[in-house]
Amino acid sequence: MSASVPFYRKHQRSYDRGYRYQLAGRYSAGTSGGTRTRLDPLPKRTKPSYLAVDRENQIIGYVVPMFRTQEFAEGYSDHTRLRDTAAYMERCDRFTSGLEMERSEQIARKEAMRESAQRISFNKTLYEHDEHFKRMNEDSLLHVPEFIIKPRSHTVWEKQCVRLHCTVSGWPDPRVVYKNNVAIDPLAKASKYKIESKYSVHSLEINCDFEDTAQYRVSAMNVKGEVSAFASIVVKVSEYGITFQTHIVDNFGVSFGREGETLSLGCTVIIYPALHRYQPEVQWYRDLSPSKWNHMHWSGDRATLTLTHLNKEDEGLYTLRVTTKSGYKTYSAYVFVRADAEVEGAPGAPLDVCCLDANKDYIIVSWKQPAVDGGNSILGYFVDCEVGTTHWIQCNDTPIKFARFPVTGLVEGRSYIFRVRAVNKSGISRPSRVSEPVAAMDPADRARMRTSAPWTGQIIVTEEEPAGIVPGRPRELQVTEATKNYLVLSWKPPGEKGLEGVMYYVEKCVSGTDSWQRVNTEIPVRSPRFALFDLAEGKSYCFRVRCCNAAGVGEPSDPTEATTVGDKLTPSAPSKVVPTRNTDTSVVVSWEASHDAKELVGYYIEASIVGSNTWEPCNNKPVNVTFICHGLTTGEKYVFRVRAVNAAGLSQFSPESEPVEVKAAIASPAPPYGISVLECVRDSMVLAWKQPAFIGGADITGYFVDYREVVDGVEGKWHEANIKAISERAYRVTDLKENRKYQFQVRAANIAGVGIPSLPSDTFLCEEWTIAVPPPHDLELREVRGDSMVLLWKAPVYQGRDPVNGFYVDMKEAEAPEEAWRGVNTKATGNTFIKVKNLKEQESYVFRVRAQNQAGVGKSSDISEPVQAVTKPTKEISVDVDDDGVISLNFECANMTPDSKFVWSKNYEDVDESASRLTVETKGNRSKATFNSPGEEDTGIYSCLVTHTDGDSSSYTISPEMKRLLEISRDHKFPIPLKSGLAVEMLEKGKVRFWLQAEQISPNAKVDYVFNDNVVTQGEKYKMNIDKNTGVVEMTMESLMPEDEGTFTFQMKDGKATNQSSLVLIGDFKDLQKESEFQRKEWFRKQPHFIEYLGYEVTPECCVVLKCKVGNIKKETSALWYKDGREIKADEKLGFTEGVLKLEIAQISKKDAGVYETVLKDDRGKDTSKLNLTDQFKDLMNEVFNYINSSTPLKITSTDQGIRLYTFVSYYNDLLPVTWHYDSPIAFSERLKSGVVGDQLWLQISEPTEKDMGKYAIEFNINDGKGGLRRTVELSGQYEDALAEFKRLRARVAGGLPDVVTIQEGKALNLTCNISGEPLPQVTWLKNDKELTSNEHCILRFESGKFASFTITAVSTVDTGKYSILVKNKYGTERAEFTLEVTEGTPDLGVTSYLTDAEGNVVF
Repeated sequence: MSASVPFYRKHQRSYDRGYRYQLAGRYSAGTSGGTRTRLDPLPKRTKPSYLAVDRENQIIGYVVPMFRTQEFAEGYSDHTRLRDTAAYMERCDRFTSGLEMERSEQIARKEAMRESAQRISFNKTLYEHDEHFKRMNEDSLLHVPEFIIKPRSHTVWEKQCVRLHCTVSGWPDPRVVYKNNVAIDPLAKASKYKIESKYSVHSLEINCDFEDTAQYRVSAMNVKGEVSAFASIVVKVSEYGITFQTHIVDNFGVSFGREGETLSLGCTVIIYPALHRYQPEVQWYRDLSPSKWNHMHWSGDRATLTLTHLNKEDEGLYTLRVTTKSGYKTYSAYVFVRADAEVEGAPGAPLDVCCLDANKDYIIVSWKQPAVDGGNSILGYFVDCEVGTTHWIQCNDTPIKFARFPVTGLVEGRSYIFRVRAVNKSGISRPSRVSEPVAAMDPADRARMRTSAPWTGQIIVTEEEPAGIVPGRPRELQVTEATKNYLVLSWKPPGEKGLEGVMYYVEKCVSGTDSWQRVNTEIPVRSPRFALFDLAEGKSYCFRVRCCNAAGVGEPSDPTEATTVGDKLTPSAPSKVVPTRNTDTSVVVSWEASHDAKELVGYYIEASIVGSNTWEPCNNKPVNVTFICHGLTTGEKYVFRVRAVNAAGLSQFSPESEPVEVKAAIASPAPPYGISVLECVRDSMVLAWKQPAFIGGADITGYFVDYREVVDGVEGKWHEANIKAISERAYRVTDLKENRKYQFQVRAANIAGVGIPSLPSDTFLCEEWTIAVPPPHDLELREVRGDSMVLLWKAPVYQGRDPVNGFYVDMKEAEAPEEAWRGVNTKATGNTFIKVKNLKEQESYVFRVRAQNQAGVGKSSDISEPVQAVTKPTKEISVDVDDDGVISLNFECANMTPDSKFVWSKNYEDVDESASRLTVETKGNRSKATFNSPGEEDTGIYSCLVTHTDGDSSSYTISPEMKRLLEISRDHKFPIPLKSGLAVEMLEKGKVRFWLQAEQISPNAKVDYVFNDNVVTQGEKYKMNIDKNTGVVEMTMESLMPEDEGTFTFQMKDGKATNQSSLVLIGDFKDLQKESEFQRKEWFRKQPHFIEYLGYEVTPECCVVLKCKVGNIKKETSALWYKDGREIKADEKLGFTEGVLKLEIAQISKKDAGVYETVLKDDRGKDTSKLNLTDQFKDLMNEVFNYINSSTPLKITSTDQGIRLYTFVSYYNDLLPVTWHYDSPIAFSERLKSGVVGDQLWLQISEPTEKDMGKYAIEFNINDGKGGLRRTVELSGQYEDALAEFKRLRARVAGGLPDVVTIQEGKALNLTCNISGEPLPQVTWLKNDKELTSNEHCILRFESGKFASFTITAVSTVDTGKYSILVKNKYGTERAEFTLEVTEGTPDLGVTSYLTDAEGNVVF
């Protein structure tokens, strides 16, 4: 037996055989006499194994056998019949010896079993001993890791846990690593991953998110090597068991756009809980579906709708709907589209153009009238159609008034789109948005072309109608549409139609006669619908229809009722227009609908500010009988009017509504909150509460308090504590019972009504308070800034043992723990307000207040609401002293609402104007508090609070600066003091100077110069100047003339302070005038000077000449020219022979604008003259452009790009406005370009066609566009010659090529085409857009400069493809194409060579 293998693996059978062998030997040795009898054990019996095994033949135990006494008994019974005397005794002896043998056998078997067990135990001990020494031997122990059980893949839901298990063997024990692209570190993400390893069993536990979907790799490694196994995890997103909460934030408001613009609407959608990649159903509604006009987008958290090209059809209420399995959330806002007419006074464009009915020979187009008629009634409409191109064709010659029009003369089977334009006496509107394409075909053909219904698996067998039956009468004939232009009939096919197809004949007769006339005499119609035209307006007609087929014409249908041809009546005007307040910028308008209106489309609303008499449309798309008009001005009063619209037109306007002021509608206030007890005695309690966050748009007029008793936790009924409303936010509830518990609720009221009650308060016990120091209450925060805020509170209602003599304020950050409370003031303050400084911006704070009396500091008040320290866009109070010395405080608020009010207070106590030293005046968003009699007693803190805003408030402290303000006030109440009055003095050149000097004037001081009661201004004669530093006011005159005799007055005004001084020049005026003339002549005599100052003139050559006339010059006199302070170097030396200085500017441009100066000087002195060409440049250029009349007539020439129109001008400047016309101003494009080369102005027409013929003109707009030169040329004969010349010169394929060439493989192919052009074109052959070169297989020739040939000697399937020829010269490029198809085994058509004629036809 091998000692290296366990006994239960190899030796079951050997043990069995050995055991049986030993038993047999022992049995033979114990038998007396060595002979066998019939009572001996059977020699051939197979002895069983005494080892217990399982199904896999693994030993699990031992079995102890029992003797088979039944077999011995059966053997013994066979001899019982032999009972003679002698034999019976012998058998008894033998039986006795047999029992002894059985007993011996039992003993032997027990011994054998004991020995076998001992041997098995010994072998097991040997096996374990060998295994132990194996483990001690490293060489035989080490082996690579092996996956006994590999990890398996899983599919789980998001937010669930999954565990990957594996069993790994190997020595030394392998290290197991998990990877998901990168190694997984459970310590880095302890909440996500958990790894365990026990008894060679390893596991990875993952808290799954959607991102965990991946293939995971498990690697086991030791010193002998590494093995890996893979498992995939798929994480699915599940909505099961999740309740979604949807919030739509960052909403879009009411939007306004203009036609042609792009408008985007968007909302941020928050869905909780957030599942990765979960996409709700996002839908936009406005009776539209995704089309080329809008684009919907969902980015995971934001839904947007983009209207790429706004039209009036896009106006309406847009609704965003976000749907999850838990429900849906919606948000809506209105979008308005404004339309501007291209021509002032022209109407707006029609809208909702669609095809109402279509047949093979007509299409009925329908539309809606615009809301804006441009101030003049609409005369009618033009309908345009487009046939697959960008060229629009007008369908009607005269405008039609009815909003439906049948377009006839169409090509059957072709698709059309339509647009409509409105026209009045001022012009034509923009075209409407185009309709959807519609094909002109019989409705029966259109129905047959539609996709057939899907196969349902049912076979329906019907009885076939026999052939040769004349069809019956058509049924239910009726007139579905009737106008003065057309009439539409419809009917149902007959019940008996026969086997053949049915067609129809339509007949008409004048009402009252029996003369029937067939309408469609030539071709019967196949569809049960027909339109009739050219009916006499005003007449009544009856109609009937007959069916026909190959068997004949059937009986006519029943005739219709008499129908009168004519337009439908416009609707009557609406009535009872009622506007209602809605928001700060909108009003709800409702009205009574029009009576007896047929096919009503809707209504248009117009609004007007009271007294303006200017009406503006509120909607550009018809609406129903209630509409919200947005975009109104807050605070203005509006009136409204409405008119109805149907296909026949617009009704008259309704009567104007009553005026309504635009401001938010009033609602009842929200419930108060924060109910607390301020005082409690045996039978009453004093309650306090906080004002509602929303007061309903109107001031709160009072509060109502209710109470109820609570007994053992059971609430009783509510009782009213007050019948009359109380204005304060504190109230004493009486008639309570001592030691009873109560709850309270409060309701707020305004002019809109009483709001809902607050939540029940906490339960309070009514008992006598013995508090030494009660708490303050009603904490309020004002003047919130980034680093400070003001806290206000009210003193305790209950005084306690002693009066309160001070307060302490505590503060902390809103999110900080209780331990963070800290004091604001170290010393008690006697005020009920305090300004808290040194705050951290953007941080939120809470406050509490404690009162103090002689008993000590009491408990704190309720904590205030958290307030964030942030500076809002609020202006501060400013102090002002006006010109009359009035001191005032001014405050301006930019965030006011219509119900806002300014509340002024001193030391944070409201100011009573009747007994106050202040007068408050409010205008708009500004309030002014004026001191009536300012004095030292007016010092203090003045604050202003604006109600119905987000806490807009400010304060100003008047304490040390009151003395300064009073001084400024006194100064402003007195006039301007003067150092010297008005005087006159003589200057050089004979100039006269009038002047005075004030003691002090401000920078805002103004002076009026008056001569003989007439105000004179700055100019050539008078030069004024004010020196505000010295207070000198002066006026200089170049010289005195006789008419200058009179009274001169300087009137000074500095704010509201005024003063004036006058000087009378009457008696001494002549002496002063003579002195001035003498000084002037003497100055001219002594030095060079200008006789005529600098000016300009324009020459016919368009040159600008600056010139001036000088006098009293000599040889040494020099003249210098300056431009903008820089000297101009003249090309030639200046001469003074004629006493004129000139500076010529050729080809003047905008850069030549500036201030020009001429300086004339010598040793006697100098004189200067200036000319400002910057201010006069526009007039100068208009004068230059007047010489453009010398331009040449328009001429035509051919160029390598096409045809060019050109003219020459004598002078061109970039500022010259030039416009090219072709019936109207030309819109330039790649095909139509204009330019300038030198003095040549040209218009280039590339790729010219016969459509370009017409009248062209070039216009030079001068004199501000009020007139100019216009050159015109008619492109008729000259154009045809130029076009023919261009076509002759341009490279082109004159003969063309076949579209498709089919040829049998192996044949030769030869194609030849004609080439024209001058200069000789360059020819290139292409295959599949790749250039071909000539070779033996493909021969390319260009012969005689005229014929281009393409030859393939032996065509194969490789030659299949798209071929083209490209010809090119400097006048143009042309390309011709054909497709070559090579077939196998097709019949020989006998055509292997193609030659085309001049029209491109193939010649065989």
